[in-house]
Amino acid sequence: MVEQNFRKVKVVGSIPASGSKDGKILQIMAEFKRSRLKRETNEEITKKTVFLGVLTILFFVLIIVFGLPLMVKFSVLLGELKKGKQGDTIVKELPPSAPRLVMPFEATNSATLNIEVFAEIGTEVDLLKNDVLYKTSEVDEEGSFSFEDVELEMGNNFFYALARSEKGGSSELSKEVNVVYDEEAPSLTMVNPSEEELTVDYADFDVVGISEANVSVLVGGKVAMVDDEGRFKLKVQLQTGKNEIEIIVKDLAGNETRKKINITYDF
Repeated sequence: MVEQNFRKVKVVGSIPASGSKDGKILQIMAEFKRSRLKRETNEEITKKTVFLGVLTILFFVLIIVFGLPLMVKFSVLLGELKKGKQGDTIVKELPPSAPRLVMPFEATNSATLNIEVFAEIGTEVDLLKNDVLYKTSEVDEEGSFSFEDVELEMGNNFFYALARSEKGGSSELSKEVNVVYDEEAPSLTMVNPSEEELTVDYADFDVVGISEANVSVLVGGKVAMVDDEGRFKLKVQLQTGKNEIEIIVKDLAGNETRKKINITYDF
């Protein structure tokens, strides 16, 4: 009986009562542990939130600094790399660039001319004259060649070209170039003097005449100004006695008209 009571007391004494000093200490320690775990959890959530916020800000900064096109190109590059790894990359050859025609002049009195062409190496170039295919030629290793002795029609001759490749198709049309074929000499009508020979008693003499627009005029070797209607005028200083003056009119095609006048200065 005594032994049983002793054991009971021993067992009961090993577990502190909730109202005892040891029980309160245990409760405080448990609350402290729960509070510390809660703080650690909150700190971890805060760190993750800050990290995601920094990444978002960095993303917008990259867009502002480098621009959206760069981001798009980067995305495209990643896509191409992915396709390359999968072995699905498709290579498409672009069409060649439009060729460039170089004319030696805008107008000529010759029935033929040579046209220099610059185009991509390995292509063929079609030359068209007045909307009709005239000739085809291959581009050499230097990227240039010439269409030799191209025949011209009287008046306007409009040329353009396009380049062709086996895989890339055809280029856009080149810039159109016009060459005028003209064999007719420009007109020349003298206004002052209207006759071929005359005598005057003054040294300053105005040579006046009418030709065509877009011509050049030389009076006694000096350039005369020509207006849009082909009128020209130049003051010359006469020497005592007979003065022979030659007027030369030349058009863009190289055709010329010449006339000589004799003016005698007798004071």
